[in-house]
Amino acid sequence: MALLENDVLAEIHIERARQRSIAGNLYKGKVVRVLPGMQAAFVDIGLEKAGFIHVSDLFGGPLPASFFEDEEGEEIQTETELETETETRDSALPPLSPDAVSPPPTGSLGRPPRSTELRSGNDAVSDPETGGRGRRVRSTSHIPLEERLKKNQEILVQVAKESIGTKGPRLTSHISLPGRHLVYTPTVNHIGVSRRIADSKERKRLRDIVQEMRPPEGGFIVRTACEGLTKKEMQDDMKFLLKLWSGIAKKRESTSAPALLHDDMDVILRIIRDLFTADVQEVVIDAPQDYERVKEFIAAFMPRLTGRIKLYDRPEPIFDYYNIEEQITKALDRRVYLKSGGHIVIDHTEALTAIDVNTGRFVGKRDQEETMLQTNLEATKVVVEQLRLRNIGGLIIIDFIDMERAANRNKVTEALREALKKDKTRTSLRKISELGLVQMTRKRTRESLQRQLCDPCPHCEGKGYIRSVPTVASDILRQLRKETSLHPTAQMITVKAHPEVITFLYDEEGERLEALERQLHKRFILRATPGFHHEQYEASATTATQSPTQPTTTKWHEADEPLSPAVSPPRAAEVRRGAQTHQPTLGAKTRFAPARPAGGPTPPNQRRG
Repeated sequence: MALLENDVLAEIHIERARQRSIAGNLYKGKVVRVLPGMQAAFVDIGLEKAGFIHVSDLFGGPLPASFFEDEEGEEIQTETELETETETRDSALPPLSPDAVSPPPTGSLGRPPRSTELRSGNDAVSDPETGGRGRRVRSTSHIPLEERLKKNQEILVQVAKESIGTKGPRLTSHISLPGRHLVYTPTVNHIGVSRRIADSKERKRLRDIVQEMRPPEGGFIVRTACEGLTKKEMQDDMKFLLKLWSGIAKKRESTSAPALLHDDMDVILRIIRDLFTADVQEVVIDAPQDYERVKEFIAAFMPRLTGRIKLYDRPEPIFDYYNIEEQITKALDRRVYLKSGGHIVIDHTEALTAIDVNTGRFVGKRDQEETMLQTNLEATKVVVEQLRLRNIGGLIIIDFIDMERAANRNKVTEALREALKKDKTRTSLRKISELGLVQMTRKRTRESLQRQLCDPCPHCEGKGYIRSVPTVASDILRQLRKETSLHPTAQMITVKAHPEVITFLYDEEGERLEALERQLHKRFILRATPGFHHEQYEASATTATQSPTQPTTTKWHEADEPLSPAVSPPRAAEVRRGAQTHQPTLGAKTRFAPARPAGGPTPPNQRRG
């Protein structure tokens, strides 16, 4: 699904049938390994990769900071700490039906009673109903993970972050069950109101309604979509969430781990639930079956927005009609151009994403400082747009053009902060440094667009480069000396390599080859092999008693890594550079260097091909 803002692609959400999103799903898992040194554990939830849970995400201790942070990264306070407006991120679970149900019995899933709140530091238990302080207890935040979790122990967890790369999903035991208007937090006692609801009177009204209706256990967060709703509409959503939690509790008791307890919606209904607000002009759907599903969902939970759902019936593909395909292709480019003529370059590394801002063709009109400032200000908006579109998360370093004036650096920081307000994903931003660097983080819950749509290059194995032809040719010349020392009685040494490498040896290294032949008293035969990788070559020595067709082979360098099971093992005569295991076939432009004859001196003109 694509989100367009002013006809420009702002976000793209991709979910394949065989790769359904698991973020927000609830599982009954079994602990398979406890790592005291990392204060974390691996939990089997029935998927290919075990989930990972850190001690900070275990139930019973202080909540992680991210649990009470909104899209701008601001902290949310519970009602037991300060009775004030709070905000939370909009996320994960669907409303199914508004039928009423009583809340599950206290402690059915291990949650604390409403009157208990654990605080770190003083290790105190307080009663929010009376304001009194109870006896001191040992805070679970100080209890090591190995004392709280044991191997084969069964626990209830929710997926907080999708599997990314080789890592398994990130898990948490702090459960949140979002509906259309409310988010139920069964393991946490608090009330929060979205800061996107600007009217303080409306925020107080909504908080009071939730306070009046909520059950003795658990808490609720009022989402932005709740603004202006009646008590009855909010009550229906609350009853649904309580019924959903009750069903999860019953299923947990009757199911053995590992097991899925609750599955989230597919991407279509999930996006409609989370992103379809009064600000959205229309939702255009090209599949009649999905169109009917969305209409039913909207009629049940957002009847006032029913008229904005439209069925696309043009013969042209919907993504082509709205120019989305072209924008997706551009979103995979490394370089993004600015309207002024400047550009930004986005590079991904194992640890972070680096974004470099350049003036490019933009030369400005006044002075150099003004040119740098204008380029940086323009880049702030484009950087945020690309972060949203490409779904880039984790640590991000932005290298703005250096500016001498501190006031200009502050302008860029504030412009970036303002641009980030459009991004619903939680971010944390540091001020720009004297060197023009900005450090920021962006919450990552799923794969980036690049990881979803692309694979590492099979030719360079994702490095972005290969050894140059002169470098490989120099390796071959050194290997010729090594083969001579290993096989002193050999008369000929045959080298097979990529045609470009053989051509370079003939054209650029011909004199060195002739000198080496005279020095070593050997004959060299060079053969172009189109199926070889650019870095791959084979050198074999042939003695007088051996048949030229059955040479002995010596590998100059063993593979650094084992071959992938998906790739057939190389032939005995193949030599690969490093860990290369593939053999691309070249096209018609390949230049084949002729093989030298086995007997007699080789004229220079024949060596040159």
